[in-house]
Amino acid sequence: MEKTAFVTGASRGIGLAAARRLAGEGMAVAIQYHTSRDTAEAAAAALRQQGCRAAAVQADVRDRASVTAAIRQAEALLGPVEVLVNNAGVARQEQFQDITDESWREMFAVHVDGAFYAIQAVLPHMLHVKRGAIVNLSSIWGLRGASCEVAYAASKAAVIGLTRSLAAELAPSGIRVNCVAPGVIATDMTAPLGRETLAALAEETPMGRLGRPEDVAAAVAFLASDSAGFITGQVLTADGGFSL
Repeated sequence: MEKTAFVTGASRGIGLAAARRLAGEGMAVAIQYHTSRDTAEAAAAALRQQGCRAAAVQADVRDRASVTAAIRQAEALLGPVEVLVNNAGVARQEQFQDITDESWREMFAVHVDGAFYAIQAVLPHMLHVKRGAIVNLSSIWGLRGASCEVAYAASKAAVIGLTRSLAAELAPSGIRVNCVAPGVIATDMTAPLGRETLAALAEETPMGRLGRPEDVAAAVAFLASDSAGFITGQVLTADGGFSL
């Protein structure tokens, strides 16, 4: 039976790689985007050309009504969501004393509120059928902390707390909740760090390179799959050994 996956922040980077991987494994995929409509529509069209069912849906994950409307649209087009990937993210490097209220709140709005809204929107169906897989994207910085990224790291740590607590609550209903914590991944989000910094981070990684979006997508797909049917409440690092 074909499942429907809803992936937030899926117009590029890790989210797009995850959408492609899930589609390749036989799922119908909703590609959520915020402002990158053309990119998201092109990604969905490419998947449809490959014989996959896919649709691009717009939402601002910081807004409950917007998220709920996007999920209802996806369900109308593709069927009830049984796999949810909360990937939408923002990043910013700044010293702690320079963090503004707006910056702090945006980190939590995107990473924590967005996951909260999406999960509540898909839960009624999952609870009804007593199955479902939720995969949240955290970060190794959410596990170990990061200088000059306190707001980012704090919000990603909150995602881990959300994951573990919700996993315990939903396990009796047959719904699994897990988390992927990527290391340094070569995406648009890490590009502002600069070539020298990225090279140093690659050297610091035991596997000797930066991660690729596809590396994280593989972890997401595993946790979303029936093969991980007895796994819940876990944080799977995909970091090439960086956090060892």
